[in-house]
Amino acid sequence: MLIEAIILGLVQGLTEFLPISSSAHLRIVGEFMPGAQDPGAAFTAITQIGTEAAVILFFWRDIVRIIGHWFRALFGRIPRNDPDARMGWLIIIGTIPIVVLGLLFQDQIETTLRSLWLVAGMLIFFGVLLGIADVVGAKKRQLNDLTVGHGIIYGFAQSLALIPGVSRSGGTITAGLFLGYERSAAARYAFLLAIPAVLGSGFYQLYKSWDEPGVFTLGETAVATGVAFVVALGVIAFFMSWISKHSFLPFVIYRVALGSLILILLATGAIQPL
Repeated sequence: MLIEAIILGLVQGLTEFLPISSSAHLRIVGEFMPGAQDPGAAFTAITQIGTEAAVILFFWRDIVRIIGHWFRALFGRIPRNDPDARMGWLIIIGTIPIVVLGLLFQDQIETTLRSLWLVAGMLIFFGVLLGIADVVGAKKRQLNDLTVGHGIIYGFAQSLALIPGVSRSGGTITAGLFLGYERSAAARYAFLLAIPAVLGSGFYQLYKSWDEPGVFTLGETAVATGVAFVVALGVIAFFMSWISKHSFLPFVIYRVALGSLILILLATGAIQPL
């Protein structure tokens, strides 16, 4: 199973930060591996620790500055309206929806929401929605224009990623584009916003899985997490450069094509939904 874990780690690293849903790809790729097993929500969450570690390394200076200014503003050493201190609060506020909804719907997230019928539908629907947002969005606002209201909207958009097929980055970037933010600004906040939620979910699932057997052993999952980290680091650099010059159209086309293919395979009985 080690080879399968490495392949899934590679898939996780390649797809986590592109707006094409890493959880959907892990779910789909798992269906075509020996035994046709869903790697599971726990494996997905734990390997995301690797991809978030890549985010932390890539945005290290931003993260250190935001945390430092947040604490300094909290104790009155700098103005409370300092931009980086505000960003810290906005990340906290934006994280609340996914934490609450993740706990409320944990059973459904690990079972019924992983149906390939739903995954395929979400790939297509939110792919089209991303395309519309990319066309109609004003793309004028920067991160300094973020408000509490926008932070909450971003947060609820991120929480939609609890459904495989939506895409954490895709959902939050789509919301940002509809709110009028530039592509790079929307993506940057989406990546920073994901850090607390993804790390929290990953370490929680790691704790739960310590004594519970899953599809993969903890050792195999650790290898997959390491692979995801290395690959994700390169993908982040590519993606941030890409969106500063190009539209999201290639990702929209890919999502619709993949979702349509999965629907055809399900309809013909070539694969099973659960």
